[in-house]
Amino acid sequence: MNLTQHVKTLLTLAVLAVLVLVGVTWGWASLTSPFPHRAAAQGPCVTTTLQPGDRVSAPKLIVSVFNASNRVGLAESTMSQFEAQGFGAGDVGNAPQGTSVQFAQVWSTDPRDPAVRLVLSRLGRLAHVIKRTHSGPGVIVVVGTRFQKLVPGLSSVKVTTPTTICSPPAS
Repeated sequence: MNLTQHVKTLLTLAVLAVLVLVGVTWGWASLTSPFPHRAAAQGPCVTTTLQPGDRVSAPKLIVSVFNASNRVGLAESTMSQFEAQGFGAGDVGNAPQGTSVQFAQVWSTDPRDPAVRLVLSRLGRLAHVIKRTHSGPGVIVVVGTRFQKLVPGLSSVKVTTPTTICSPPAS
């Protein structure tokens, strides 16, 4: 079959038009679809309700650590130690301006909270609970100049009254 130059040009343009149409359709669909990691994004923690008899352990908790000293990197190194002991990582940063802490504190409105007691057991005998709130997720730890490292503490704490904790999101 012998096609004239005019027919060949029309066929070529038609094929190119179809290819452009397919490309535009695919591009638009890709541009308007959500990013996969955005669709699965979760907050820093999941609120978990525990009942009497349940146990709170490190993998069930998120800890946030704040530095109230002039030692650079103290909060980060303390968070690394908590993670090495199985705790979930929350926020890390500096304590609010004017905060004075010598050793370590856990900030909580309920010193008898089982999550607070578990974290406190890892901070050593000089650490104590201060009735104070902070916006970070999980159990709030504030470390000071004299804090050195975590100690072996309780492996878990039994829940005696219904309580909620900040747990790491399921991966």
